[in-house]
Amino acid sequence: MRYSENLKNRIAVVTGGAKGIGRAIAERLAREGAEVIIADILIDEARKTVSEIGFRAYAEDVNISDQNSVDCLAEIIADRYGHCDILVNNAGILDATGINDMTMERYLEVIAVNQHGAIRVTKTLLPLIRKGDQAKRIVNIASIMGVRGSRESIPYSTAKGAIVNFTRALACDLAPEGITVNAIGPGFIDTDMAFLADGSGHEHDTEWFKEIYIKHGRIPLGRAGKPEDISGPVLFFCSDDSKYVTGQILLVDGGVSATF
Repeated sequence: MRYSENLKNRIAVVTGGAKGIGRAIAERLAREGAEVIIADILIDEARKTVSEIGFRAYAEDVNISDQNSVDCLAEIIADRYGHCDILVNNAGILDATGINDMTMERYLEVIAVNQHGAIRVTKTLLPLIRKGDQAKRIVNIASIMGVRGSRESIPYSTAKGAIVNFTRALACDLAPEGITVNAIGPGFIDTDMAFLADGSGHEHDTEWFKEIYIKHGRIPLGRAGKPEDISGPVLFFCSDDSKYVTGQILLVDGGVSATF
């Protein structure tokens, strides 16, 4: 495994970093020299991930939909480091519900995590990011579903669409302070979030997915993505190489967005 010091001495927070895309991001940032705080409500999974990463990673029990929990995270970072250089808003929950079956209770639950949670964490940690003495970076994990329509995705697509424009607006607000804000829009990625709600298996293993997206080329690169396919672009947005990039939404989708 390759290690470097591209992000040496930088303090990074990755929400939802216990598994999936968040885990891949946390591991990559640690390999590049950052001290990484994995902030996740799945604390046992987070601790397991920290143990497996093996260095420069720490787990904190955080519920991003609860202000008190996020305040505690900010206090821990302030006491331990005094500042934060990198924030990756990755935590989220999936919902595959159309307008006919959607309940307002479930809609608000998804919005509370995927939209309000990211905004809450950002606003709470922003004073610590302002104190950073190196490149200051905020990276939001949105989704291709935040920029393209999709059936049975009202809560999820609405929340991720909000994150897209939150990214753009926040980038304009923080640019005078030298803080960059960008977003990644993953396409179809092999994670637990792609398991079907009815328990019948993984979406990417279904015949319809293989027929439409692989055989007929709706994913031009011919495969679903892996979490590691997201961590590289996130690293770019966190690095000095992206110092003149802000307010951008990078779709990492194997070419799906080029086909429609």
